[in-house]
Amino acid sequence: MTKLTISLAALLALTCPALAQDAPDAPSPGQIVAEAAGEEWVEISGDDLLVMTLAPDDDGTERTVVIQLMPAPFSQGWVENIRTLARAEWYDGITVNRVQDNYVVQWGDPNYDNPEADGAAKPLPEGLQTVVESDYVTKLDAAGIEAVRRYFSNAAAPRQAVDSVAIWRADPYARAHAFVAGWPIATLDMAPEAWPVHCYGMVGVGRGMSPDTGSGAELYTVIGHAPRHLDRNIALVGRIVEGMEHLSSLPRGSGALGFYTAEEAGKRTPVLSIRVASDLPAGRPAFEYLSTEGEAFARYAKARANRRDPFFIVPAGGADICNIPVPVRRVAD
Repeated sequence: MTKLTISLAALLALTCPALAQDAPDAPSPGQIVAEAAGEEWVEISGDDLLVMTLAPDDDGTERTVVIQLMPAPFSQGWVENIRTLARAEWYDGITVNRVQDNYVVQWGDPNYDNPEADGAAKPLPEGLQTVVESDYVTKLDAAGIEAVRRYFSNAAAPRQAVDSVAIWRADPYARAHAFVAGWPIATLDMAPEAWPVHCYGMVGVGRGMSPDTGSGAELYTVIGHAPRHLDRNIALVGRIVEGMEHLSSLPRGSGALGFYTAEEAGKRTPVLSIRVASDLPAGRPAFEYLSTEGEAFARYAKARANRRDPFFIVPAGGADICNIPVPVRRVAD
């Protein structure tokens, strides 16, 4: 027991920064984000925002969820399908069909791939692409590769020296992780191939058995611990940037995989509409994200990995990629 205690103490001394009490005035991650200069923020295009309107809750409170679609180069076949479906107003009148605790909320046509389906599936609009499984992984361009390498060279990313070479702390599901254009990604060899990861609030495409990759008609969001085993097995197409509480608080289904049973049909939440924000005539939402290539994000990521503000006793010395959520804020249109 004594040897084990000494070993742990030595390990902490080698891998963790100084204790929090040594830096009582260290800013919290929230403070760093709040103080980030205006030029550190990047506008999100209205073409990359979806506005999902759910039926009001039992108290009559309106429920709106805003989704940011993933930009190039990731998942673009599915993303284009989703814009096509939204502009065809295909999503109008679908429902939330599955809520599995600590896992996902899924919405789509209740008569498509639903154990409790009781009618014909809704016809899909023309023009949808059939996307191949190889598109789960993306080959980064020069700018993407540079963004990955820049993150690797940043002190915010934990590392250790092996034979005088910087080896990045292992991601259990990948060789390493980083941020590209505001999105968390993983890679096997620090580039050029990478893929987005299943963090809380990420939005993915429901599918059947391989080789089916889904069209975008069935979508889900993560409402629990990051299911990283789904990485490279299902397409990720976006993330919830506002209104997550309207999805994460929905009643859980008691059927297989959290689907609502026939007796629970009343629990299904209707989706009144899903629109591309740039197509809205007025009152369209506008958002910005904190540039993942700027100085403020580097400080923020470092603070998330090593909390030194007064509440914390021992900084963690590292952070899972999903524990560094990219800050997004609403702005005036």
